[in-house]
Amino acid sequence: MTAREDAGADARHFVRAHPHGVLSTLSQRHDGIPYGSIAPFALDHTGCPLVLISSLAEHTRNLEADARCSLLVHPCAADAQAAARVTLLGRAHRCSDKGALGPRYLRYVPGAAGHFDLPDFHFWRIEPTAIRLIAGFGRARWVDAAVYAPMPNSVAEAEESIIAHWNAAGADALRACARRHGAPSARQVRLLGVDVDGADLRVDGNQLRVAFARPAPDGDAVRAALDTLCAGETP
Repeated sequence: MTAREDAGADARHFVRAHPHGVLSTLSQRHDGIPYGSIAPFALDHTGCPLVLISSLAEHTRNLEADARCSLLVHPCAADAQAAARVTLLGRAHRCSDKGALGPRYLRYVPGAAGHFDLPDFHFWRIEPTAIRLIAGFGRARWVDAAVYAPMPNSVAEAEESIIAHWNAAGADALRACARRHGAPSARQVRLLGVDVDGADLRVDGNQLRVAFARPAPDGDAVRAALDTLCAGETP
């Protein structure tokens, strides 16, 4: 993998692991001045963030007039400037397939369940055109959208069945996996989602990202990667 490709993968892994974002749009109320506010999001299988917004929201008004926007993804760190962060610049488009996108989004953003079914809430997908990766103080670079995007894959087709299987039959293995990958006191663990790069766990109410050793482009490859991770084997 080249340095350019490494930067794309690093940015993608970071965004997958940090579900905290500030969405900025161009204010129609205030002459195009950038307007930013907290926006829960989840990534789809193409690496694009999905946000669920009311048609009454300022962001919706702004995006309907000008699709350009950015999403700052960051950890909740005591020293925000010293911490890594990623800014995705792109254009947002309203999605028509709300029902199809809902199950995955609600696993990642369960707090949205109370207003998901309201008719004035809709998904907007942000399609990145450029990415700013700041890996720490003095370590910043621009990343092309093409190298940020994950490799073509069919993981979405198998995700629901994989989640159902592991959450029904693999609780002990998931708990052991979480304890080996950053949550040593894990008790309640569920599989949230899988993708070409790794898996997301809900561990005692917090999200934990576990990366695969190599890309898993389909359901069979994801199942094998999870078997390896949960068995504690060296990939």
